[in-house]
Amino acid sequence: MTSTASSPTSSSHHLSPAFPGRAPWGTAGKLRAWQEAAMGEYLRLQPRDFLAVATPGAGKTTFALTLASWLLHHHVVQQVTVVAPTEHLKSQWAEAAARIGIRLDPGYSAGPVGREYHGVAVTYAGVGVRPMLHRNRSEQRKSLVILDEIHHAGDSRSWGEACLEAFEPATRRLALTGTPFRSDTNPIPFVAYAEGNDGIRRSVADYTYGYGSALGDGVVRPVIFLSYSGSMRWRTKAGDEIAARLGEPMTKDATSQAWRTALDPKGDWMPAVLGAADRRLSEVRRSIHDAGGLVIAADQESARAYAKLLRGITGSAPTVVLSDDAGASGRIEEFRASDERWMVAVRMVSEGVDVPRLAVGVYATTISTPLFFAQAVGRFVRSRRRGETASVFLPTIPTLLGFAHELEVERDHVLDKPKRTTEEDPYAEEDALLRDAEREKDEPDGEQDQLPFEALESDAVFDRVMYDGAEFGMQAHPGSEEEQDYLGIPGLLEPDQVQMLLQRRQARQIAHSRRKPDAEADLVELPAERRPVVTHKELMELRRELNSLVGAYAHQSGKPHGAIHTELRRTCGGPPSAEATAGQLRQRVAKVREWATRMR
Repeated sequence: MTSTASSPTSSSHHLSPAFPGRAPWGTAGKLRAWQEAAMGEYLRLQPRDFLAVATPGAGKTTFALTLASWLLHHHVVQQVTVVAPTEHLKSQWAEAAARIGIRLDPGYSAGPVGREYHGVAVTYAGVGVRPMLHRNRSEQRKSLVILDEIHHAGDSRSWGEACLEAFEPATRRLALTGTPFRSDTNPIPFVAYAEGNDGIRRSVADYTYGYGSALGDGVVRPVIFLSYSGSMRWRTKAGDEIAARLGEPMTKDATSQAWRTALDPKGDWMPAVLGAADRRLSEVRRSIHDAGGLVIAADQESARAYAKLLRGITGSAPTVVLSDDAGASGRIEEFRASDERWMVAVRMVSEGVDVPRLAVGVYATTISTPLFFAQAVGRFVRSRRRGETASVFLPTIPTLLGFAHELEVERDHVLDKPKRTTEEDPYAEEDALLRDAEREKDEPDGEQDQLPFEALESDAVFDRVMYDGAEFGMQAHPGSEEEQDYLGIPGLLEPDQVQMLLQRRQARQIAHSRRKPDAEADLVELPAERRPVVTHKELMELRRELNSLVGAYAHQSGKPHGAIHTELRRTCGGPPSAEATAGQLRQRVAKVREWATRMR
């Protein structure tokens, strides 16, 4: 392989090497430092397979098209195939490639490719239907295959097998992803795995550019997460009415149903949060005049209902994207080119969609996987100029708050799970059964939507702000001055200015709270860092500790386990242990310890 090439005979003869002078025209003015470094690494290795992991919004498309231009210009390949997750992204890739003279056919389905094209853009689903068609194309001419968001090739066994069959003969394969991890252990085609000292195989990237690095370089926006709690009430299939506060320690099922109650458009929680998000968007638009907002909904019915609520709040109808069809793609493009305020999309319609003006988001779905959360937040972090910030509104759900805190943590795809014997962990079998039961209720495929319950009422309370791993704020009513203090943070700030401003606002809120009479303190007026959200795992540990202490006390006193639990409920109050909150469980743990001490 030489660094120069004679005048090509292919239709790509007009392409410049595009490295290191500039990125494809229309995609970026010139290559960013990470893109140049990744190109340098690729040209040094000249590998058949290359996995580039770059945080959403960092410019993976620019890097891939720059590389494609170089490989075509130097006769390493003769054609390009882009595999994307959605129909909309096929068109997006074709448009970006056309700006540098690489012509991709996004409508290709079968037969020979037109002579005017350098290749095609297809979906993973399309490859899954006709893998041999693409294998024949890969065999006939030297091909570069760009696998965008490669983790989708592990979505189903058939997709992964189809990609292996279709592109095994390809000359070069470039895999791209912003989220290299999956929530399952399905292997991803063309991704290398290495076994660590713990015996677990993890994906190995050839080049990684994480969110933390991109934030430091000013390539992506810092994200401010605004969390909302509130009181929820719902009816179970058995006819029982249950009330709980969002974010309070509760069982997995109760958390799930409280979450769904909050997202019910007929309650008061969603209107309050959408109203707050719109006020935040108005503040951002003071300095970023075309800033837009995106509501990520769980299903079409909810999306339509949220759009109706937004119309009532803003006075104008938002753009609604219900499915990944040609009409949806057109609506996304219209929204991208406009200065309209809001778009409402269903689930992963938003994945990879390039709308750089999106600056405010509302996470209104019950999907709770780290991959989905990272992809969703990735829609808001693409930076256009220094000082822009992104704001994402969340329900106070421990899982989501954990994902928000871990945003800057780089992950690899884990192919194996740690193995523990029952000798090492006497609860291993119980935990496995519990995980299986919970997984059935928390799949991101709509199964959770089938839980038999009826949302009765909900209200919203501003809970906290999360930024750069820290928490700020005290609880406040929607529409209050305290809430507006955080919604009114300027849209253009340096990261250290955001941190300083949040600290000042919290200090002001605390000082104001101390001046109020105790009778007016109707909310939990503690700083956010002193109001930790107990996870379901921590709740399990508390139950385990209580059961262990009850067992020891039963042996010491000779009383049956059931009788001790009944006496604890009578003394401390509250429901059975399976439904008790963390505070109630801690109170029972303390009480049984007290009883055991008296018997010594």
